[in-house]
Amino acid sequence: MAVSESSKTPKSAAEAKIAEAVARDWKVVSAFLRDHPGLVRGDADLLSSLGLWLRADNIIEFGPAALARLSADKSREKAARRQLETTARANFAAQAQTHAAVIDLLESRNHADLARRVDETARLRFGLTTGVIALEGPGAVPAGWRPLRGGGVDEILGAAGLARMGPVMAGKTLFGDQADTVASAAMVRIALWEPAREGILAFGSPDPVGFLPQMGTELVSFLARVVERTAERWPVL
Repeated sequence: MAVSESSKTPKSAAEAKIAEAVARDWKVVSAFLRDHPGLVRGDADLLSSLGLWLRADNIIEFGPAALARLSADKSREKAARRQLETTARANFAAQAQTHAAVIDLLESRNHADLARRVDETARLRFGLTTGVIALEGPGAVPAGWRPLRGGGVDEILGAAGLARMGPVMAGKTLFGDQADTVASAAMVRIALWEPAREGILAFGSPDPVGFLPQMGTELVSFLARVVERTAERWPVL
């Protein structure tokens, strides 16, 4: 059910007043505690609630509860840092493999060899199920490429879609006999020759979360541009 802006305003105003009152009261409380520090040191129940221990007249140390909270915070920070490091290493490795893949693709001798190299790049460099190049008709489709009917690219990517990551679309059309082993895919629009014929560069992963909609498409789009430039060396026979 939708909530109107007018119904949210009183609640926001009330919350703001409460926050203002808390801040004002805390200033009074903190000033009082600074003026009477002995009250805190002498209240064993309060210290226990805060997870603190009084060890000497002027020494208050953390108790087990407070130490546990600090340890948990430190563990979370360490886990987050490790996750960032892992992601950075994975990104660096993917970029390195992409650069090496570009060299392989540029060494293609013809359209069929380009299709073979795309598939090998997917399997050997990125651990994927397959990589394919699909091309819309009418007209001839190079050996090793997947044929698409006219308008097939728009049907898969959307009329204005440049790329799609995530669930498999038109699996049999793109991946043929390997469609059943593809659980997610990265698909990028390509355009070849003049007049332009549209197609798709697609990579299939056996992992349902291998490609997700929230993932960036920069690297796979870069490979698509390389495939375009390489394929345009030769006419379609």
